[in-house]
Amino acid sequence: METGDEIYWDPYDAKLAQDPYPIYRRLREEAPLYYNEKYDFYAVSRFADCERGLPDWKAFSSSRGDILEIIQSGFEIPSGTLIFEDPPVHDIHRRLLSRVFTPRRIGMLEPQVRRFCTDVLDPLVGAGRFDLIEAVGAEMPMRVIGMLLGIPEADQPAIRDMADDALRTEDGGKMDFKGSENLTSDAFGEYIDWRREHPSNDLMTDLLNAEFEDEHGEIRRLTRDEVLTYVTVVAAAGNETTGRLIGWIGAVLARHPDQRRELVENPSLVPAAIEEILRYEPTGHSIARYVNEDAEFHGRTVPAGSALLFIVGSANRDPRRHAEPDRFDVHRGTGQQLTFGLGGHYCLGAALARLEGRVAMEEILKRFPTWEVDWDDAKLGQTSTVRGWETLPLLID
Repeated sequence: METGDEIYWDPYDAKLAQDPYPIYRRLREEAPLYYNEKYDFYAVSRFADCERGLPDWKAFSSSRGDILEIIQSGFEIPSGTLIFEDPPVHDIHRRLLSRVFTPRRIGMLEPQVRRFCTDVLDPLVGAGRFDLIEAVGAEMPMRVIGMLLGIPEADQPAIRDMADDALRTEDGGKMDFKGSENLTSDAFGEYIDWRREHPSNDLMTDLLNAEFEDEHGEIRRLTRDEVLTYVTVVAAAGNETTGRLIGWIGAVLARHPDQRRELVENPSLVPAAIEEILRYEPTGHSIARYVNEDAEFHGRTVPAGSALLFIVGSANRDPRRHAEPDRFDVHRGTGQQLTFGLGGHYCLGAALARLEGRVAMEEILKRFPTWEVDWDDAKLGQTSTVRGWETLPLLID
């Protein structure tokens, strides 16, 4: 949205979210440090500025949240919400979760993820039309998180809906932030209590039994409330964003049929295609930070106490970083992209998201080498945290 020649970027503007890249281009070139007076935040949009700022937790803190509404609410973040913490406590909590969120455990999920895809996609062969979000995007992430946590399969859809509702906004609106109600849910409490008495080979059991040295030097286990916070954060963070990635696979490959054909003929290109989709259409477009100390960008000062947005959706298309950044190219060799963040808060579930995206793409292409999208019935949704398809009807030849 623009008023005359003046640049105006509004992260809550649903119309702008339909195609944010032209305004990103203007921000990078004309207002690399942008201030929005209406919502009282600053934003940077160039790759170099995001690359500099995201790892710098001393200047740009996560301790008040990484979503604009949470930072501006002044809410005190509960202990264990590691995505909303700074070192040293962040590092302690992250190491604890890393111990149970290992590459080996994630790799062991691949056969189950593939079996899920087989079960949902095989019945659709010959259907002529199906909604990719309904069939796969809305289901797979919570099924996988449920496998990790040990949530019974029958209860996983209800947990998915709860996680979505906590982060969702209406188009053009802010998150209705209710404090801890958004960050924890006692819906997990009964599973935690049951798992305490009935241990199994899952992340919830590991969290309940893990011993660690806390920030006070005490060797202890997590409290029930801390486990509840961990589990809720993992469920929410791993659900909606990965579901959006599945939608972008369907949409982007429909718009680039020649490259889709290459992927069908050469499946070894699929991991590179996932990286390029993550760069080209990231599920989350901005990461917020609280400014601890005055910071200089492009000859201007962002004062301490401000909220600053790092627009990674723009940084991923910065021509200073990527040649022809608005062109989708599975042969690009993306290198560093910022969709999963950078530094200490680099997404702990990145490997899991890549696994789900890769397996989904492989299994879709095996069964449906060509498709079109019914764009008239497709709906692109936006929240204050993610951007992606609510519905994406595929028309199969």
